Amino acid sequence: MDEKSGLPSHRAGTETARWQRQKPRRSRAIRFLAVGCLCFIAVAQWKQVFSSSPNQPAAPVVSPNSDVTVHGLSVKRLQENLATCENLRKKPQDPIGAGRDRNARYVDGHAPTLIKNATVWVGEPAAGTSPDDARNGTGFSWIKADVYLEYGLIKKVESTIALSSVTSDTVVFDAGGRPLTAGIIDMHTHAGVDSLPELWGNEDTNEMASDITPYVRSIDGIQPLDHQIQVIKSGGVTTSLVLPGSANNMGGEAFVIKHAVGKADGRNETSAVDMLADPDRNWRFMKMACGENPKRVYGDSGNGPTSRLGESWEFRQAFEKATKVVQEQDDWCNAAASGIHHMKSYLPQELRWESLGALLRHQVRLNTHCYTIPDLEAFVDHTNEFKFKVQAFHHAHQTYLVPEILKRAYGGDAPASALFADNMWYKAEANVASEYAGKILYDNGLTPIYVSDNPVLNAQHVVFEAAKGYKYGLPYHVALAAVTTAPAERLGFGNRLGKIKPGFDADVVVWDSDPLSVGAAPVQVWIDGTAQYDDPVVLKKPAAEVIVPDESLSKIPEGPVAMDEVIFTGISKVLLNEDVKHLSADNAVVVSQGKVTCIGACDAELQAASRSNTPIINLNNGYLTESLTAFGSKIGLNAIDAEKDTDNGPSGTAFTRAEDGLALDTQKTNTSYTYGVTKAITAPRHRGQATHYGTSVGFLTGALTPLSNNTIFATDAAVHYTLTPSVKSNSDTPSIAAAITTLRNKLLTAATSTSTITDPYSETSYLQRVTNGTLPLVITVHSADTIAALLKLKTTIETTTHTPLRLIIYGAAEAHLLAADLAAADVGVVLAPLFSYAASWDQRRALTGAPLTRGTGVDRLLEAGVATGIGLEEDWVVRDLGLLAGMVWRNGEGRVDERGALGMVGRGVLDMLGVEGPGVAEGHFVVWEGSPLEIGGRVRGVGGGEGVG
Repeated sequence: MDEKSGLPSHRAGTETARWQRQKPRRSRAIRFLAVGCLCFIAVAQWKQVFSSSPNQPAAPVVSPNSDVTVHGLSVKRLQENLATCENLRKKPQDPIGAGRDRNARYVDGHAPTLIKNATVWVGEPAAGTSPDDARNGTGFSWIKADVYLEYGLIKKVESTIALSSVTSDTVVFDAGGRPLTAGIIDMHTHAGVDSLPELWGNEDTNEMASDITPYVRSIDGIQPLDHQIQVIKSGGVTTSLVLPGSANNMGGEAFVIKHAVGKADGRNETSAVDMLADPDRNWRFMKMACGENPKRVYGDSGNGPTSRLGESWEFRQAFEKATKVVQEQDDWCNAAASGIHHMKSYLPQELRWESLGALLRHQVRLNTHCYTIPDLEAFVDHTNEFKFKVQAFHHAHQTYLVPEILKRAYGGDAPASALFADNMWYKAEANVASEYAGKILYDNGLTPIYVSDNPVLNAQHVVFEAAKGYKYGLPYHVALAAVTTAPAERLGFGNRLGKIKPGFDADVVVWDSDPLSVGAAPVQVWIDGTAQYDDPVVLKKPAAEVIVPDESLSKIPEGPVAMDEVIFTGISKVLLNEDVKHLSADNAVVVSQGKVTCIGACDAELQAASRSNTPIINLNNGYLTESLTAFGSKIGLNAIDAEKDTDNGPSGTAFTRAEDGLALDTQKTNTSYTYGVTKAITAPRHRGQATHYGTSVGFLTGALTPLSNNTIFATDAAVHYTLTPSVKSNSDTPSIAAAITTLRNKLLTAATSTSTITDPYSETSYLQRVTNGTLPLVITVHSADTIAALLKLKTTIETTTHTPLRLIIYGAAEAHLLAADLAAADVGVVLAPLFSYAASWDQRRALTGAPLTRGTGVDRLLEAGVATGIGLEEDWVVRDLGLLAGMVWRNGEGRVDERGALGMVGRGVLDMLGVEGPGVAEGHFVVWEGSPLEIGGRVRGVGGGEGVG
């Protein structure tokens, strides 16, 4: 070694000695010294790097105060990344309720409210009730109480709250003994993103750029000015989960809103952010979807999966990608935790996968649209493979068949089932549904929740879904929980929403009747303690009485059993077209060979029955009515709406006869019969749903084939046309005006033609029968303006023929605006739906009822004396015809009695058409236990002309 330089010798032996003897020059020495220093530094650094612990950062080679690390990374950004690590690992907690002094949504300056004399449903059992007893309903009851609201919270719930105990500025509301509940929660709506009336410019339900879009957010499309938000609130709904649609397997993030919008509701401005139910955003929410919808949308376009197999792969690869991102982030965060200066990269972040990563980190509450067993089983497998939870399967029509599959889902808490009560048949996935699904699920330890899928159903009436759940066997307390406490818990708001308890948000509804009764409407709604209506419309109804739960409803009925001879006793009311004489206090109805042979005491028949094997069925509050009639549906021409092979299909430009397309013995016809609807009048479909074109047929729903005995009671009941915006897609009628012109020309040609018509089944032949008054003309139309044009057309034809044109308006959402004109012109109206909610532009002026409007369209029509019926805009409504008639009766303020209300779904429709359909004399009747107009009424016997079932 050279003592001066410290460098090793280049040569050994004599050469080294000679080099040492030589005196180096000065410049050469300096160069050697510099090289030596650099080598020393390099060796020292090498030793330090490779001798240090892997968890210890290397010594910085820059100043500790430097803005960059040795690797050239921004210290500030690394610090921000490290802070992000904390957020990534944060575990959300349900937002607290008790212990708050005020609701974060409370608006300063709003006075407290004291609700006096209420009948309160707390939403939980009395203290000390065991879980098993509570599950069976023990401990749940309505209590008499006052409720005090202050700072957006429920502060007191006591039997009596003295005025002296509250502040002097308190607003006092006297509930008058009416029922009071927590605000209704709709866990599945598209309100705001699928704004009504539906217009292309406002439709933001699905982002269809890709099948996998977990990164989009419904809040970015919520329209606070969507009037439907106000309509929904008028049904007592205070909170909703606004979901993206179901076109995509991964649809995106969802948001929970309250229906308090803008300055009218005390908010600072009209803002979607101001509508968030939890301003602190403790939880995030997400929507996914399985099955028919995504594979139809993306499979048909060639841009995505064509099968459930492909969908499952789409899910798994997306979860795999998000899992890798999560793992990379965790690895980075673990390394950075010991110091950021040694990091060679920033935190790996991909905005595209951020929300899905949050789901895998258990920061997101997932709701998934899944109907069928394979969908459910595959998705449950995904939860276990990738370790995430599902809060609820939505639609979930087949969950009642496989409760054990749901119990296998990751996390140990089986997903709830967010259901419709009886909306089904619209596609193959929905064809194995059951109205008893809620009860079956609950009996198997699972949670049913009822939802609207607004605008599929009008969320204003989501509580009606819960009422039907009770009708179909769900315990009363569970049915009410299905739209209050159950969704609150699944949304993570179980400590704030869904109950009337101190510390909970002051979202409260006072109802004019039991919320699970037919026609229940709010008297007042409070959100965050603020009353939502200055002058609400309150219907004139009898004093409110809460329902005494009927445990007999919990038994699922077996299928109908045919009987030639049977006697029903305990008949308290007979509601036929004509009064029946000789009725006793406790009537009997005797059926022999399919015909009613005695109504009244029937002593001889009862004595004879005691000596024979004639079955005697004892009823509690029995009713005898004529059978019901379905008008305007696709029943008999369609089995599964979305399946071409099960559907008669659209008419297009061809004028067709419904009789030629009849296909019977389907779920639709058989269910109709089971629910007392033994007659149907069905017209061919023009294009889409609720459009008609051709002649309708009147037939018996209980028949097996069109050739069965007396199947057809009206071969051509009426001539049908459609004048909704759907006709504008036809090249022959590019406008409403063109469609009316075409119809006018056809009628005038038929009225004035002198040519002999050789084809009695031609359109012209039928229109001649219309113009000579022997066949009614039924027009499917909603717009008041188009209805006005039709009234003018009617006058034109009658002026030409000097014969009354028998015009009937079907649909008729805006017919109330012309009620007096319709009555004067002797035009009948069939409302379908009965309660329109401005789903389309031509329905935008529909009346939504109390507390927003005084009455609905049916009330205005009845007041004016218009002959009015109730139609089926969708076939599943066939189960609800009696209940819809009950709403007209209950909320009609005396405009119609029970018999008249039932006539709107029975004989009244036939009379409007001039059809002599079969009645009680021909063996068509229904025996009910309980009123058919009330939620607890159910069919116990149906006469369809060939015995009773």
